[in-house]
Amino acid sequence: MAWTDYSSAPAAGTPVCALAQVQGVLSLSVTTDKGAFPMLVVRSGDDLRAYVNACPHQYLPLDYRGDQLLSADGTKLMCTAHGARFDILTGEAVEGADCGLDPVPVAVAEGMVLITG
Repeated sequence: MAWTDYSSAPAAGTPVCALAQVQGVLSLSVTTDKGAFPMLVVRSGDDLRAYVNACPHQYLPLDYRGDQLLSADGTKLMCTAHGARFDILTGEAVEGADCGLDPVPVAVAEGMVLITG
């Protein structure tokens, strides 16, 4: 599923959070008139990525059963509900799921993370 297929998907240009808030993985909801959109914003060095916070296995949030989302080596996102693992930079499934996380395009402008087209 593409991130834009979610009924609560925000429009391009919607602010997500301040870049300074993102240390490792930040789980949050972006609320617009369409509703709450669950996101994970990931910062690894200079790389910034965002994904829909929904494991493709059961569409539960990755942090459904706890907030430890990063693997010990910091290279994978982990689903707390059933242990699936995803590459932190691509969202691709590494273990425990048939498909990867849905990426959400983001950019930084004036210190804010924004959803892009």
